[in-house]
Amino acid sequence: MSSPREAAHAAQQASSAAPASESTHDYRKGESRVGRWSIGDVRVTSVMESAEAIPWSPQYPPETADHWKKYDWLVPRYVTPTGQIIMAVQAFVLEADGRRIVVDTCVGNEKAREIPHCSGLQTAFLEDLSSAGFAPETIDTVLCTHLHFDHVGWNTRLVNGRWEPTFPKARYLFGRREWEYCETLLREKTLDVRHILDSIQPVLDAGLAEFVETNHRLSDEMWLEPSHGHTPGHVSLHISSRGQEAIVTGDVFHNPIQIAEPEICSMMCVDKEMSRNTRRQVISRHGDTATRLIAVHFNDPVGRIVRDTNNWRFSPE
Repeated sequence: MSSPREAAHAAQQASSAAPASESTHDYRKGESRVGRWSIGDVRVTSVMESAEAIPWSPQYPPETADHWKKYDWLVPRYVTPTGQIIMAVQAFVLEADGRRIVVDTCVGNEKAREIPHCSGLQTAFLEDLSSAGFAPETIDTVLCTHLHFDHVGWNTRLVNGRWEPTFPKARYLFGRREWEYCETLLREKTLDVRHILDSIQPVLDAGLAEFVETNHRLSDEMWLEPSHGHTPGHVSLHISSRGQEAIVTGDVFHNPIQIAEPEICSMMCVDKEMSRNTRRQVISRHGDTATRLIAVHFNDPVGRIVRDTNNWRFSPE
């Protein structure tokens, strides 16, 4: 069962009275929201780095800017009453068989990024992670579903002017196919690659990285599944324990409106048609089942895909 997120909902309510340019909160001061769930014997803890209201466009195509009005269940958890997207950034810690696995590591502090509101952050994420019971030195595995900047940021932290691995005792699992795509970006220099240099390369230099295939098995209860499209090597993490199932979806979905309308793509999707197909497959496979979705960018991140009157919707726990 999820712990309540009253702070999140209060922030969403406040956003309806705020000008369009305002965030739901001062994200630079960090968040102290922690959620906990169980998938059989696997414990899942989310630690929120930030959750803010952002304009619909350019995150989604401007021609879809009014589509949220068709789905009252989106407001106020996932879309503000004025039509802004509530964009969460969070990491998940999985505990099973004595292991502690961090899935996706948010944006990170003090890092220069191409998106202004993600640049130079000073959040309390690392303190919140420790307060939740997960000091960095107790983590043994870090898994990145893909290598965009908002999923690798806390791979490293700034120490005496150098980027060093945040989790010094962990093995970092990077998709081999995803890393090959990053190598192409480094060669071509057509997109911003600062996150590769400050959040991925230092892990490689420290000898802590392992390149894995898209069907890599972490344990008897957890394995990767390919979910390409958002990036060429994007993966999801399947959890199966004591008859309970869940999927950590990475960026298959950015907002639950994409469950109702899977054709809506994020601006960051590399192969938009493939990302649409991946969303449709996930919905077809897991809709109206007991399988839970665990979504990085959903403000309430854990729930199920259920049948609505005319299509599908996300039902949070």
